[in-house]
Amino acid sequence: MENLILKIPWFGSGNADPEFLLTREWLVTNGLGGYASGTLAGAITRRYHGLLIAALPAPLGRRVMLSHLSELVRLPDGTVIRISGEEQLDGVLELHGMEYLTEFRLDAGLPVWRYEVGGFVIEKRIFLPHMQNTVYIHYCLISGDGTIRLKLRPSVHFRSHDAPVSELHAEPYTLTAVEDRYELAENAQTPPLRMKLYGQRGAFTLDGKKLQNIFYRVEARRGYQATGDLWSPGYFRVDLTKDQPATLVASTGAWETIFALKPEEALETEYERRQRLISMAHPKAQTGVAGELVFAADQFIITPAGRIEDAARARASGDEVRTIIAGYHWFTDWGRDTMISLEGLTLTTGRHLEAGYILRTFSHYIRDGLLPNLFPEGEKEGLYHTADATLWFFHALDRYLEVTNDYKTLTLILPKLLDIVEHHLRGTRFGIHVDPKDGLLSQGQEGYQLTWMDAKVGDWVVTPRRGKAVEINALWYNALRLLEEWTRKGLGEEVAHPLAQHAEQAYHSFNQRFWYEKGGYLYDVVDGEQGDDPACRPNQIFAISLRHPILDPAKWKPVLEVVRERLLTPVGLRSLAPDYPDYKPTYEGDLRARDAAYHQGTVWAWLIGPFVDAWLKVYPEDRVEARRFLEGFVPHLSEACIGSISEIFDAEPPFTPRGCVAQAWSVAEVLRCWVKTAE
Repeated sequence: MENLILKIPWFGSGNADPEFLLTREWLVTNGLGGYASGTLAGAITRRYHGLLIAALPAPLGRRVMLSHLSELVRLPDGTVIRISGEEQLDGVLELHGMEYLTEFRLDAGLPVWRYEVGGFVIEKRIFLPHMQNTVYIHYCLISGDGTIRLKLRPSVHFRSHDAPVSELHAEPYTLTAVEDRYELAENAQTPPLRMKLYGQRGAFTLDGKKLQNIFYRVEARRGYQATGDLWSPGYFRVDLTKDQPATLVASTGAWETIFALKPEEALETEYERRQRLISMAHPKAQTGVAGELVFAADQFIITPAGRIEDAARARASGDEVRTIIAGYHWFTDWGRDTMISLEGLTLTTGRHLEAGYILRTFSHYIRDGLLPNLFPEGEKEGLYHTADATLWFFHALDRYLEVTNDYKTLTLILPKLLDIVEHHLRGTRFGIHVDPKDGLLSQGQEGYQLTWMDAKVGDWVVTPRRGKAVEINALWYNALRLLEEWTRKGLGEEVAHPLAQHAEQAYHSFNQRFWYEKGGYLYDVVDGEQGDDPACRPNQIFAISLRHPILDPAKWKPVLEVVRERLLTPVGLRSLAPDYPDYKPTYEGDLRARDAAYHQGTVWAWLIGPFVDAWLKVYPEDRVEARRFLEGFVPHLSEACIGSISEIFDAEPPFTPRGCVAQAWSVAEVLRCWVKTAE
């Protein structure tokens, strides 16, 4: 995997710009929904930053267990140098040790820091073993004669990763030591944090103290509580030589699990796993940008912690529970995001078995003809307020069948698909129903946001889109045509024919109702609360991009050109054209200001996928131009979350990345289309 090293350069050895290092983040995950994350500088600027955010069974959810690690180096001559850490001086974040940081890179997707200190070169790696709530912080001496000593001070705040940083500690913490094993406990509900130091002449000094008024600057910018305390039980110290590395291990797992692998074995095992990820992926996804995105894709595919009943049911039928985290740091698994992401995250990467697990897992969650919108943090039951996640399920299943020919899964799920259509035809929750007069799908209920444009602040639904939304009807038609094909093969013409009739009615009504002659594109919503909505939005692209396009082919090119001219950016599509009164060029400020801009101009990376699909339908031989639409994401891999793709971007240059720093459907759609446009 030598070609899968992503280096983040800065000018001049040891002259890294602090702002550069504070606005770039890293992320490592564990396949359970847990993670470690922070800034390249080592400072914690978000409530979600920490070296171990463990994914624990409901109702605990994901909890910050190990927040921070201060690192000092003592040279052979007795000089002590801090290579990481920060403090507040008159409200200004002061970083320490940045002059010694000379390189940051991702090595097969894993973060590596290089420090040059007094003639010594030290490398630090952080990794989480797959399927364990455990973090390894590994140090090795690359060059330099003699022995140096590390002093490592851990600090903690046991809380939900969503909780305000100002939340009070459930003091006192209890530290228990047995030989070289240390357990830090808070209460009976939260598992203890177990720590062990591997290395030469390792020791721990009890020196408990509170670290007060830690400032989380990103939380301040987002309008949240931004100051809180951490607590440290003491510090570790260990010698480091070229022959003797050192590793601090922290975990919520059992000691038997922690001791199962030595640090070097655990690191080697993780690299072997990553090599398998690359070898399984599509041949055009094994190097370069696509290879980096294969590692990014791996971060979102998880076995959800705590859904014991679901796991028991799945295993009884020979399956495993799998789902997709929609984004880091704060999203859980969402039905819509999972189905849109499935092709890029699992099929492009060769993880077909897990794709089947995901589809069969979600099929068990269908209620009243609906797929769940999301599973709240730390809870077992889903929320169902969505009009499109269910329809994306048909799309995901279609992509899966094309790659795997797993028609046993189709046979298993087919009755539920028929039930979904029946519920939509006669009407189900949240006003979701087919209008019998025109065969178009309508949706909407006061106080709910049912489409993917789902921003809501208190009782204010920013873009309600109640009525007959353009992409909902494109998805409905696609679902009907897919189900028509599947039933004709498996159940015969008697079942397929009514589906074909519903599809025909929807097709003719759509092309009659949605064409906005004055603008030369499609209405965003018809029969809405304010009539027909001519807002120029990206949702119309789905009328072309899906397997069964609902739009008359004669209209494909004009719609595509309008989207290209008014919505396309180097990092995705704007959610609203700039000449509309509600257009917001930037996404910043407090929650209300951000949500007001969320779908009112803000660029969404994932929309580049359907745009490329539509482009290749109109210009099937022009893969070169289609690839150019993706090239803006290449420099983005070195900003925001290194090696991943952000959720959203500002609508105007320089298209600043915003929202979640790593988003499943962003990664999935760019990876999928990168392979699709490869020569």
